[in-house]
Amino acid sequence: MGVFIGLMFGTGLLSIWLAATDTDTAQRRGHSQTSRSKSLARSRTSLLTSLGCAVAALILTGLPVAAVMAGALGAALPGLLGKRQAARAAAVRREAWPEVIDGLVSGVRAGMALPEAVASVGERGPECLREPFQQFADDYRSSGRFVESLTKLRDRLADPVADRIIEALLTAREVGGTDLGQMLRTLADFVRQDLRLRGEAEARRSWTVNGARLAVAAPWLVLVLLCTRPDAAQAYQTAMGMVVLACCAASCALAYYLMTKIGKLPVEGRVLL
Repeated sequence: MGVFIGLMFGTGLLSIWLAATDTDTAQRRGHSQTSRSKSLARSRTSLLTSLGCAVAALILTGLPVAAVMAGALGAALPGLLGKRQAARAAAVRREAWPEVIDGLVSGVRAGMALPEAVASVGERGPECLREPFQQFADDYRSSGRFVESLTKLRDRLADPVADRIIEALLTAREVGGTDLGQMLRTLADFVRQDLRLRGEAEARRSWTVNGARLAVAAPWLVLVLLCTRPDAAQAYQTAMGMVVLACCAASCALAYYLMTKIGKLPVEGRVLL
């Protein structure tokens, strides 16, 4: 146990040092090197996580095959966590669109010009969506071209709800009319209804997903407990025992993959590209 604690402590210090080195390098080389530094940081994080998981599994179970499987899981863990964070960020942005539409409706009803109403989202809109609208304000101030600035904003957001909002604004700009406020309010109602239905589906799906994750993790927790007994650990150190563990790992990985694919909610695609 002392060796394990020492290895984990050393791995943590090495991760901190590598992160600081990557940050300094990105600041010195500028924005063109930032993506490369992040990629290197992710690779190093995956390597360190894989090493830590492999060492932990080897110490706890004493099985080389378990260490290999734990190392593979550790290598994939940072990527899985990154996808989960990206999904959470997308959910936050999706829930913020009704507030953006309400802000545009309020601006139109107050008599603001369309460019001013859109730019105001960058100041008083949801925090997660302010930056793209601030860039729109900068583009419009520098060029004075509303349509071109809106097109850049649409490409920057790359969101189906944003496509509808921007197309409504472009239509109102080109043909005029007084129905823009009503159109945006109707769109806000549709977005809220979609969010409500998606939230109900997510709540029901979470029970199934959590149960499936527990079912996948439970056999490996039992294996760790069994390996605390030398006779049980010795049984898995044979060739047949390693084959059994490898088959169990493959079946668990396949079951988890199918579970995530079958239980995944459909993502609304962009129509106006």
